[in-house]
Amino acid sequence: MRFNLLVRDKPFDVVGMGLNSVDFLTVVPKFPTPNAKMEMLQFSKQGGGQVATAMVVLSRWGMKTKYIGKIGEDELGQFSLHSIAQEGVEVSSVMIESNSTNQFAMIIVDGPTGERTILWNRDQRLIYRQGELRKEEVCSGKILHLDGHDIHAALQCVRWAREEGIPTLIDLDKVEPFTSELIKEIDFIITSSRFPMLYTGISDQKRALLELQKHTPGFLCATLGFEGAIALLDGEFLHVGGLKVSVVDTTGAGDVFHAGFIYGLLQNWEVAEILKFANSVAALKCKALGGRKGIPSLEEVRGFRTEKKT
Repeated sequence: MRFNLLVRDKPFDVVGMGLNSVDFLTVVPKFPTPNAKMEMLQFSKQGGGQVATAMVVLSRWGMKTKYIGKIGEDELGQFSLHSIAQEGVEVSSVMIESNSTNQFAMIIVDGPTGERTILWNRDQRLIYRQGELRKEEVCSGKILHLDGHDIHAALQCVRWAREEGIPTLIDLDKVEPFTSELIKEIDFIITSSRFPMLYTGISDQKRALLELQKHTPGFLCATLGFEGAIALLDGEFLHVGGLKVSVVDTTGAGDVFHAGFIYGLLQNWEVAEILKFANSVAALKCKALGGRKGIPSLEEVRGFRTEKKT
């Protein structure tokens, strides 16, 4: 199955509106216990955020990308903006919010497993106010990529995109008061493994996905970590298994998966091929610390997939 998108002539392949962050990552021998001291095994400060990282990935792969979001009026905001712009992502629509601090996260990575715990902070002044977004900027790409954190801004963007016939894709990992309205408008919904259960209250993964599909006409897929991804196609499940790698850190794997999915859409690949590619790039990212440093090149992905087939 191919999606056969109606791709219009636009200045950008992909426009992303959503989170950016500065990530402080530390690898520890084991997860800390209360009232303890522990030497770090590794530390890194990197740009992060779901949509911002996806735009960086796609830019590295030769796509023309534009990022729309807000940064704080502080050193972290400048660091975040520079980390995006230096990758070739167009950032002229990024707004600097006066007297605010940029979003940041402290990420504790368990050395033996690569699993991470994220402690984050987001200044509420980074939420878009009515009238700050511009339709011509939001609709300047062939695909619009969103997350569900600034929910009212996301709703405005997706409605503009629908008016212009631009396909929309969203990265969802939590339920907000207006999430039910948002998913009615989205063409491609790719969630975290836990989102279908959180949204529906159903503990079984497949039953939760089937129930979630009743609430949206869009394509529905959930990432499953090392188990790969599962999608619903005409009421039938398509499960594409994950790929084994030596895991250092899972931070950003979902962001990279979404970028891989978008890349496959733009290449007009079959859906199974898109999911296999997205699984591959997400797995390779996990071989390095942080969401940005582990982004594989297209050559690395091709070599990895060839190796796995032999």
